[in-house]
Amino acid sequence: MAKKKNREPGQLAQLWEVYKVTRKHNPMVTLWTLLVLVGPLALAAAGCGIFAGGNPVNWILWLVLGLLVGILLALITMGRIAESTAYRQMEGRPGASGAVLSGALRRGWITSDQPIAVNPKTMDCVFRAVGRAGVVLVAEGPVTRTQRLVDDERRKSVRLLPNVPITVLTVGPDTSSVPLTQLSRRIKRMPKVITKSEVLIVSKRMSSLGHDMPIPKGIDPKRVRSMGRPR
Repeated sequence: MAKKKNREPGQLAQLWEVYKVTRKHNPMVTLWTLLVLVGPLALAAAGCGIFAGGNPVNWILWLVLGLLVGILLALITMGRIAESTAYRQMEGRPGASGAVLSGALRRGWITSDQPIAVNPKTMDCVFRAVGRAGVVLVAEGPVTRTQRLVDDERRKSVRLLPNVPITVLTVGPDTSSVPLTQLSRRIKRMPKVITKSEVLIVSKRMSSLGHDMPIPKGIDPKRVRSMGRPR
């Protein structure tokens, strides 16, 4: 008997799964999604009364346009709520920053959910992202505990690539830390200082340092991708 091939769930099934998981932790997702869906449709109906006159074709076109815009905005809204919910669920857990980097930073960035340095006693760690903003070191944990790890990694990076900007961000309990929910946005807004071809060169040079370490237990790096990116 031939074995049935395991099929990937369809887009609607994935979308429904994302919605169910998000609703479990954030019941308001239903209300916000419906409001965003109905809003453009209501505006389209109002526009019909003003501009369409008695022409039924214009009414249909306006309503279809309003529905399509509403669906698009509803999907975007649900995706952002799902992503924010996933981040809040991961906040404070070891390896959360790496999951965000590998899941939310895509185009133009080379990342890994594996830390480049870990304190085995405290589970504080440092992750690295390479992009057109240069090298970004993300320390996870209190500044007082991660400072030494960061200084070591920064020293290695500067020695290897003296002309490439090195930026340090901290995700932790300190008031100066970047909230996990804003980490990817903060990195994406950094000014571009090197070219795309230089990004690959920098990444290869940095990978020569090796020392990628196993991801701390407690975080599934695929979780943020599945919740934050309904397909």
